[in-house]
Amino acid sequence: MSVPLQQGQTEFALVTLTKARTGLRKLLEGLVLFLMVSLALVVIVGVVFRKSGASLVWYDEVASILLAWLTYYGAALAALHRAHIGVPTLVDKLSGNFRSFVVLVAEVLVLTFLVILTWAGMQVLSVLGGTTLVSLPWVPAAIAQSVIPIGAMLFIGAQLLSLPDAMKHTISPPQKASLDAGSLTGEGPQ
Repeated sequence: MSVPLQQGQTEFALVTLTKARTGLRKLLEGLVLFLMVSLALVVIVGVVFRKSGASLVWYDEVASILLAWLTYYGAALAALHRAHIGVPTLVDKLSGNFRSFVVLVAEVLVLTFLVILTWAGMQVLSVLGGTTLVSLPWVPAAIAQSVIPIGAMLFIGAQLLSLPDAMKHTISPPQKASLDAGSLTGEGPQ
């Protein structure tokens, strides 16, 4: 009687994990899209104003901040797809148990780094205190730098949510897919 309960719990956990991963993916995709559009608009507006002889004093600082945010949130999205940190070709050449061991050690190292980055980001925020941006003195510098701990925490979440799939691939590595238009767009067999 306990076997169906365990199987039901496993199915519930997998469904919950899938929903969490999908939710985080949609959140990160939305953030990345918003940041890309915002960055493009800020740069275009800055160029137009500069060409008209009325340069905006704030656009380069804001563009730099948007680029940093785009980098952090884009990295978290890449981590969710397991497309960021790793050398899958090398790992796929390793044998069964050793492959699993290497993946777990790498995961622990990456997560340790991200926890340290989160802590360091929080320290940066506390050091900034009441400082503001140079070109926009009404904007606290902590808002611009908040991307460090927030991005690192999102990266941690992405790593943890994608870990079960990564471990599944260590047991049976994915077959090499042929490169075609469908695989590039995500519409064909993966």
